[in-house]
Amino acid sequence: MARRRRRSRRNHGRKLVLAVLALLLAGLYPLKEQLLEDGGSSQGAGNAAAEDVSAAASGVFRDGSTLEVHFLDVGQGDASLIVCGDDAMLIDAGNNSWGDDVLDYLEYQGVEKLDYVIGTHPDADHIGGLDVVMRALDCGTVIMPDYEKDTKTYEEVIDVIEEKELELILPQVGAVYELGEAAFTVVAPDENGAYGDNANDYSVGILLEHGENRFLFTGDAEEDSERDMLESGLGLSADVFKAAHHGSRTANTEEFLEAVDPEYVVISCGEGNSYGHPHAEVLNRLRAMGVQVFRTDEEGTIVASSDGSSITFNVPPSESWQAGEPKG
Repeated sequence: MARRRRRSRRNHGRKLVLAVLALLLAGLYPLKEQLLEDGGSSQGAGNAAAEDVSAAASGVFRDGSTLEVHFLDVGQGDASLIVCGDDAMLIDAGNNSWGDDVLDYLEYQGVEKLDYVIGTHPDADHIGGLDVVMRALDCGTVIMPDYEKDTKTYEEVIDVIEEKELELILPQVGAVYELGEAAFTVVAPDENGAYGDNANDYSVGILLEHGENRFLFTGDAEEDSERDMLESGLGLSADVFKAAHHGSRTANTEEFLEAVDPEYVVISCGEGNSYGHPHAEVLNRLRAMGVQVFRTDEEGTIVASSDGSSITFNVPPSESWQAGEPKG
């Protein structure tokens, strides 16, 4: 199959970031401006307007002992930036059309290199923008599952990895990696998992630990992978859980949520998406558990900051408990 390079789109997001940077040089921090405008919530990434977040925006005032987790608003997709001191990791980068905007956001945050890049699984709404980001920035270790897809999107990501001779490794459950003063453990997928052609269940899952605080990311992992994670013997409890598969009922099972027992759940999904994410069943489970829910479709990009003992967010939790409505 012929390989084709993806044409980089330097869109209006770049111009907006340059304008914002000019204001930063004047001593202003106008993070109410929208940094990610193509699709998704009308609030975009720029709703991270709390003073503590704006002060850290360019990385100049970042405390090396603080962990920041940015759940980017990329519409119906996933992208998470994790920064601890001088180290940074990107988990997914939204759909193909979001690559330039994710890159703009990372550059605005002062990220010049990525120590780790995780492409959770080959679906376009997760790895679509990775080729743009990886081509532009210095990258360390790339972690992707042992599952290929015969798509142009997957091809483009592999092209960049090969062109730049990046280190690509397969996830090994139990493997631990350091990220500044934080560390993460691979919790999925089970290399012996019988997932067939279900790309979602091959999702790379990690448990990120910073002091006493724990964050769990499981991509689009569904029921079979969740069961394997529960049977792995690894502790899955977490303070913050990024809901699997955009809050779908095919994931986030009751047994799994009880094991994770999160205080906070972040749902990444697009406003008015055609899948009906997040599903009512999942929201009802979370509400019954007393979990505080944050949603990119309602609040734009969500930033969680950890000092090792407590976690703060740049926006208040959602109060709508409004389920999505599937189209068609």
